[in-house]
Amino acid sequence: MYKNEDLLKLARLPMPFGKYKGRMLIDLPEPYLIWFAKEGLPQGELGQLLALTIEIKTNGLEYLIYPLKLRSFQC
Repeated sequence: MYKNEDLLKLARLPMPFGKYKGRMLIDLPEPYLIWFAKEGLPQGELGQLLALTIEIKTNGLEYLIYPLKLRSFQC
């Protein structure tokens, strides 16, 4: 089950490795996320957050995360 804090993590947590290292999870391209899911998501929290990112992006719900992303820059 996901928590409210997970949405904040999508906005503020950078991808720790790979082609898009350093890019916030919510900013990862949808085709990359789908490819990653087919190859196998990592275990643990990162895998869960990537799965949540896929759900949000494939359903066109990124707009829910962007205000959280902006708020992190204003604090």
